[in-house]
Amino acid sequence: MKRPYTTVLIIPTGIGASIGGYAGDGLPIARAMSQISDRLITHPNVLNGAALYWPMDNVYYVEGYALDRFCRGDWGLQPVHHNRIGLLFDKAIEPDLLARHLQAADATRATLGLSLTDYVITDAELGIELRRSDSGASWGTIKAPGALLRAGEKLKAIAGAEAIAIVARFPDDPDSLTLHQYRHGIGVDPLAGAEAVISHLLVRNLQIPAPTPPPSPATSRPQHFPSHAAEEIGYTFLPCALAGLSRAPRLSTPGAAGSIGAEDVSALVIPSSACGSPAVLSLSARDPLIIAVDNNQTRMKVYPEPLGIKAIRVNSYIEALGILVSDRAGVNIDVYEPDLSPLRPLS
Repeated sequence: MKRPYTTVLIIPTGIGASIGGYAGDGLPIARAMSQISDRLITHPNVLNGAALYWPMDNVYYVEGYALDRFCRGDWGLQPVHHNRIGLLFDKAIEPDLLARHLQAADATRATLGLSLTDYVITDAELGIELRRSDSGASWGTIKAPGALLRAGEKLKAIAGAEAIAIVARFPDDPDSLTLHQYRHGIGVDPLAGAEAVISHLLVRNLQIPAPTPPPSPATSRPQHFPSHAAEEIGYTFLPCALAGLSRAPRLSTPGAAGSIGAEDVSALVIPSSACGSPAVLSLSARDPLIIAVDNNQTRMKVYPEPLGIKAIRVNSYIEALGILVSDRAGVNIDVYEPDLSPLRPLS
């Protein structure tokens, strides 16, 4: 029996990726790769498009920390038909914004038929603060991690949540240079790094799918950069996050019956300048096909060659798709060159 062709697509969060660094602008890449893979494993940064999303039965929505643990071989991914999703709200969320999020959540129940539990509001404000590293990547801190964990544990233990969407209150700075640059396609998402910190904390402690979709109040400013436009058409990222979580694989022990493990990965596709993540370093040791895309530039400037990672460098995702098709078909890509060299005797 032929092994399912399993592709991992990674576009790291908060590092200014020119493709996939905005609200769901990596989704077209995932749509195309899902057509040439039996299974595509990727993360919310690629699939979340605010009010926009695209249903794909063979795409696995895996939070970033869980993806790192999967690639290291610590956790398996257990496919499911559906999950019961719990909503976790920061106590700092204003009443009108909370009402908007609950309206969106109820809409996904009534319109999409998703299964949601009752929600929880944290017993203290989470106190999210935004930070920037020297490289320009975004990150953040949380002042009340215990409040986050208590709320998550309540949803899991009492409400029976199998996945959790976290809605935190982020600092307001609508006139900041960072936000202005991001909205015009020349900067880093100022919230993405902090979102990852929050999600990682809950996933690490509860071993449950739990992304952090940010509130996204509509602005009155017309925006002309298409990759940012999805963030301007609604109040919340909840629709795409809840749709993704509804089919997100559960996290299992390695080798559990029916689960997908790191040893099952056939190919990994990454921006060529973002090869230093734990997921990439772990998978590279297992020697799958690795494709590094040059025109998806990031702030990291960490390329495969200095790290000893054997990767095929391509200019674009269109080229990456061609490599994946050839690899799945078992066709040596050297055959596409007109000057294919003859076989030589071993010395």
